[in-house]
Amino acid sequence: MANKRRDPRRFVKSIRDSGLTIYDAIDIGDPALWIPTPDLEALLDRGLRGVSLAGLPLRTRSKVVKQLVCRILGYPTPSTFRKARPRFPGQLFDTYVQKSNNLQIWNEELAPSRRYVLIRVSDGDNVATTKVVTGATLAKLESTGTLTQKFQARFIPGSFPAELATANDTASLLPYVSPRLRLGKEFSPIDQPDTHHLLSIGAVFNRLKKIVGKKSRTPERTRNEIVPPVFTNASARCWAMRNTGTLDVFRTFPIN
Repeated sequence: MANKRRDPRRFVKSIRDSGLTIYDAIDIGDPALWIPTPDLEALLDRGLRGVSLAGLPLRTRSKVVKQLVCRILGYPTPSTFRKARPRFPGQLFDTYVQKSNNLQIWNEELAPSRRYVLIRVSDGDNVATTKVVTGATLAKLESTGTLTQKFQARFIPGSFPAELATANDTASLLPYVSPRLRLGKEFSPIDQPDTHHLLSIGAVFNRLKKIVGKKSRTPERTRNEIVPPVFTNASARCWAMRNTGTLDVFRTFPIN
């Protein structure tokens, strides 16, 4: 017979009986309501393992997982999830659903006390395993290349469908770009650029503005947006607003 004091399901019952939502604050270490990291991992790994996410677009997959997490932990499932940081403020954790080993943190620094729920999906789109680690643990991975932090900026469309935000690349990039570079078929748009094969920002703009309004035939796989493959080669200097596969707005920006 399982020791009730050690059975993590006792937290689920306490949370369900409390009527708290995922947004209600809980004191760290609360003996009835705060789920310790090992117990949180045990509950989520047991509850999510084997769940099929096949055929779900990226955003839908993320929402479905959050709904499952709520049910597993005894929380009522909200009709919509707020853009809170972290996404589960009460238990102080975020969820990350991915197939690769490279964890990507978007738009924020690591928080040492925050928990990060890493949900690994198999090639067959079933949840394989779930691990829970703290920000302090993840910080140690920054030097190994296993952790990537990404930051986004807000895109504000101008009055023209194609806009060159600045005429020149940054000073640090200028020595390596060429406005008249000819790229033959031996080059792939997903190759890493080198000194001799990097277009200037103006050249990128002039070449790619022609696809504004064009339909992309790229199949939608796990992403909600269909991205024209040509944009891979433009790297961080290109930004497009996309709607059902049609490129509506194109802008270029300089990068360091």
